[in-house]
Amino acid sequence: MCGIVGIADFQNSIADYQNNIQSAIKELSKRGPDYQSYIIDNNVALGHARLAIIDTSAKANQPFSDLSGNFTIVFNGEIYNFRELRQQLQKHGFVFRTESDTEVVLYAFIHWGIACLQYLNGDFAFAIYDKSKNELTIARDRFGIKPLVYYYHQGQFIFSSEIKGILPFLKQSLSISSDALELYLRLNYIPSPYTIYNEIKKLEPAHYLIFSSKGISKQHYYSIPFEENDKVYNEQTIFKKFKQLFTDAVQRRLIADVPLGTFLSGGIDSSIITAIAKQYKPNLETFTILFQENSFLDESKDAEKVAHYLGTNHHTIPVSHKMLLDNIYDLLEYIDEPFADSSAIAVSALARYTRQHIVVALSGDGADELYGGYNKHKAHQWVIQNYRYRKIIDLLDYLLKVFPSSRKNFFSNKIRQIHKLNEGLKLSAEYRYWHWASFMTEPQIKKLLNHIHYSPEHWIKTLLPTPAYTLNDILYNDMHLVLPNDMLFKTDSMSMMHSLEARVPMLDHETVNFVVSLPSHYKIRNGSQKYILKQVFGNLLPKETLLKPKHGFEVPMQQWLQNDLNFLISQYLSKEALTKHNLFNINSVNNLIAQLRSFNPADSAFHLWNLIVFQYWYINKYR
Repeated sequence: MCGIVGIADFQNSIADYQNNIQSAIKELSKRGPDYQSYIIDNNVALGHARLAIIDTSAKANQPFSDLSGNFTIVFNGEIYNFRELRQQLQKHGFVFRTESDTEVVLYAFIHWGIACLQYLNGDFAFAIYDKSKNELTIARDRFGIKPLVYYYHQGQFIFSSEIKGILPFLKQSLSISSDALELYLRLNYIPSPYTIYNEIKKLEPAHYLIFSSKGISKQHYYSIPFEENDKVYNEQTIFKKFKQLFTDAVQRRLIADVPLGTFLSGGIDSSIITAIAKQYKPNLETFTILFQENSFLDESKDAEKVAHYLGTNHHTIPVSHKMLLDNIYDLLEYIDEPFADSSAIAVSALARYTRQHIVVALSGDGADELYGGYNKHKAHQWVIQNYRYRKIIDLLDYLLKVFPSSRKNFFSNKIRQIHKLNEGLKLSAEYRYWHWASFMTEPQIKKLLNHIHYSPEHWIKTLLPTPAYTLNDILYNDMHLVLPNDMLFKTDSMSMMHSLEARVPMLDHETVNFVVSLPSHYKIRNGSQKYILKQVFGNLLPKETLLKPKHGFEVPMQQWLQNDLNFLISQYLSKEALTKHNLFNINSVNNLIAQLRSFNPADSAFHLWNLIVFQYWYINKYR
């Protein structure tokens, strides 16, 4: 992967922005440490920071122009069907100078125009400048695997892979988006099109934007199929087609001119990807983390069993609390806006040590949202459809209130989950989904924020594409909300922080189009989650892997904030620190701190981490 950046102004010259674009490229250098360059003319400047993966020669460096010099591209990502597209374009007379997929994307755009997006199978964000038309087109892949942000003001348009690439161009100060802050507190992340700044927006997944002297025009070019396929197939036909589609998806993502491997947690998703990849790469490298001081969080033994069974060259990376803690400041310094998914700390550590061995890693992201892997998915199928279970859950919830709930250990975490489950069961379908997707409840946010602008109804209508009545509805919402804004953002940013490319075979769009059209019983059946994955590929794995319960990639945040990281509370959540902006109610923050130190901490540690991340950003990075 790479970093891209650019500025365009078709009314005024940007020839004097040379220092700005150099600074912007430097900000993106971790995304592309191998080569950095830019072009600049009177109206447009394009910059690129390259992580060389396919055709690592200098010929494939960017920005890249066609022979006429009229079209220039900066590209971030990988196109996995680029060789097939290359052959098609050669038949139309295009002559290629490199073996790169970037050149294929440029010529596809020249030949098909913006319709070229329909031909691309891959993860991408790119910008193409058409000099003859004075048009700049930017586009983002279907599911938001690669990031892209932009700024538009008074005829000037700036884009970048990350917010940090836009800031060097701006002279004025920026304002905090109250919408983004509210959403961040609720969700732990800021969903597109919002960023923490009012003036900067995220380009949504499956969108392109054209900037010209007339202004900007944004269009949607792909929608995840929503309706279930009404064609009647027998189960074996479905299994056969799915096996071919997903095997092809993994095989495509093994293309690289640099060392490649897989993340292997020992769970079903990464294990299946690894098993398929091993069939095509006999010397496959696999990587997992060993949490040395917390057996509740550790999955390394499960991963080692799978690696031994498959015969991979496996690397278990021992990670101590100290190593994770040392990584926290690097993480907080790297991210451009508040992002409080604490599992990013572990993902960053995994990426850091994986990069010492390989340049490309396949990840299992997307499987939970596509195949029903979260607890809320199973809860919907198990409880919503069986009224008698609701009374049992309600009774359990009442009886367990005398015990502490938190994420500290297995028992207290189950109690926490039962409380959250029962709260959701008392709500309508739309509110239930929003409640289960949120990290803070409505009453908690009202107490914490000095100013609150919108009710849950507003965000449900704004952010959720469909009411969540069925399992497929829930998965559809997850694909639009949780997947791009939390999971994929985390994987991209934490891998790019260490110049590691992460690929996600689960999100091959041909596979996704097929799977989302299947009835929900192919995702969860008789309590078995990810049913079709297990049925089709289960024979490749040890039996115990198929039976293994889902294990989140979490860190011991409660333990840290009560001990090693307690100083962060004093440093960033003191009265002095909070009165720098007066956004949060100090008494409510103090109540959270007291709850963390009480018999029943609940989720207070994660709420405090949310606030600490924001405070770090505000004090050190807000401009």
